[in-house]
Amino acid sequence: MGVVSVKDVAALAGVSAGTVSNVLNNPERVSAATIDRVQRAVDQLGYVRNGAARQLRAGHSRSIGLIVLDVGNPFFGELIRGAEDKAVEAGLTVLVSDSREHPDREKTQVELFEEQRVRGVLLSPVVEAWPAVERLRSRGIPVVLVDRALSDTSVSSVSVNDVAGGELAVAHLIEQGRRHIAFVGGPMNIRQVTDRLEGARKAVSEHSGVAFEVIETRELTVPAGLDAAARLATREAADRPDAVFAANDLLAFGVLQGLIVNGGLRVPDDLMLVGYDDIDFAQAAIVPLTSIRQPARRIGETGIELLLAEAEGSGDFTPRQVVYQPALVKRASTASP
Repeated sequence: MGVVSVKDVAALAGVSAGTVSNVLNNPERVSAATIDRVQRAVDQLGYVRNGAARQLRAGHSRSIGLIVLDVGNPFFGELIRGAEDKAVEAGLTVLVSDSREHPDREKTQVELFEEQRVRGVLLSPVVEAWPAVERLRSRGIPVVLVDRALSDTSVSSVSVNDVAGGELAVAHLIEQGRRHIAFVGGPMNIRQVTDRLEGARKAVSEHSGVAFEVIETRELTVPAGLDAAARLATREAADRPDAVFAANDLLAFGVLQGLIVNGGLRVPDDLMLVGYDDIDFAQAAIVPLTSIRQPARRIGETGIELLLAEAEGSGDFTPRQVVYQPALVKRASTASP
C-alpha cells in the first residue's frame, strides 16, 4: 500500500473523512465509540498525519525555533532541555540552531525559521537583536530573547543580571585578599560578556588598592582559555595577576588547565579563579571551580511560557522582561590557603 490517506481511514472505519478529521483535531466533537473506531483504523493502516498540510492550513507549524550562541556550551544544553520539556507539555517540538557567535549565521537561521513558519522563536542573539526581532514579528512570528534583554520593553525576554554576577565574582576575589585581578573574556560584541565585565569593574571601583586588567579572547571556549593562560604563565610573578574572573566556565577550564598543566602554577595558591554559569563540570574539575550560577533550565522553560502566552494572546498580550538573579557558588579554586 502507498501513502495512507484520511479517506482510507474513513473507509475502513465506516465514517466520513470529516469525522476522521474531527477525531484527529477536535476529538471533543466526536463520541468515544467513534474515536475508538477511527483510532483502530489509524493503527491498522499505519496512518500518519500530514504535518506539512496542517501547517499550511494553520499558517504556522507546531515547532518552535531556538537559536543559541554555542550549542557545545553545557549552559545552553541545559537551557535547551528546559525549553524542550516545556514545549513537549504543549504538544510542540523545538528546532535548535547554533549561531556559533556569528551574526551572518544567525541571520540565515532566522530566515530559515521564517520559511518554516515556526510557531515562534527563542533567540540568544550574537549582537544587536532588534533587526531579527523586527523581521520575525513583522511576519507574525512571536520572539522571546533568552539569556539577553533589550531596553525596548515591547519584546519579552528572559535573562540573568550579569552585571550583578560580575560584581559578585570580583567582590569575592577581593574578599579573599586578591589585589591584582584579570578579567578573561570576549568577544566584546556579546552583551553578556560586556555586562559581566561592567560588574567586575564596579566591584573594583568600590575597593581601593585593587589593580584590574582585561585579557580579551576571540571566543568563549576552552582553547581560548588555554591561550589566555599561556599569556599569563609567561609573565613574571610580580607582574602576574593573583586572580582571574573568566566570562564563562569553558574559558575558566581552559585557564585552569593551562595554568596547572602547562604553566606549573597552583590554583588557588598562586592564582584564584572564578568562572560563570556553574555548569555540571565545574564541581568535577581538577580543582573544583568557584562559579556564578544562573538558572539555565529555568530560563528555557520561562522562554517557552512567554512565547506561548504571546502566540495565544489574541492581541492582548503584554510583553514581560523576566530577570533572574545570579548566585555565587564557592569551591576550591578560591579557597583560602
